[in-house]
Amino acid sequence: MKVLFVCSRNQWRSPTAENIYKKYNHLQVRSAGTEPSARVKLTAKTIIWADIIFAMEKRHKLRIQEKFPIEAQLKEIIVLDIADEYKYMDEELIREIQSKVDHHLGF
Repeated sequence: MKVLFVCSRNQWRSPTAENIYKKYNHLQVRSAGTEPSARVKLTAKTIIWADIIFAMEKRHKLRIQEKFPIEAQLKEIIVLDIADEYKYMDEELIREIQSKVDHHLGF
């Protein structure tokens, strides 16, 4: 399964999620950001690649749908409701991501 995590700048939340799940052999995991200043910018190609997309906030889902309406049309985009208040690999962030993502991935 190809899993994509999306936040604003691809600095803390989505790279943390990518790092958590990349260790599973049955998953291919990437992360990207919706902002022009993102470390890894979200592209149409990345959306097409993904089987499932996790957006950290509702605004990220809306940006995906607005900027890439055709590519996002048939994609499952799940909003995690994780605010931008954590640093990379923060223990609380890891727990919050896992509590909201694991069941979607069959854990």
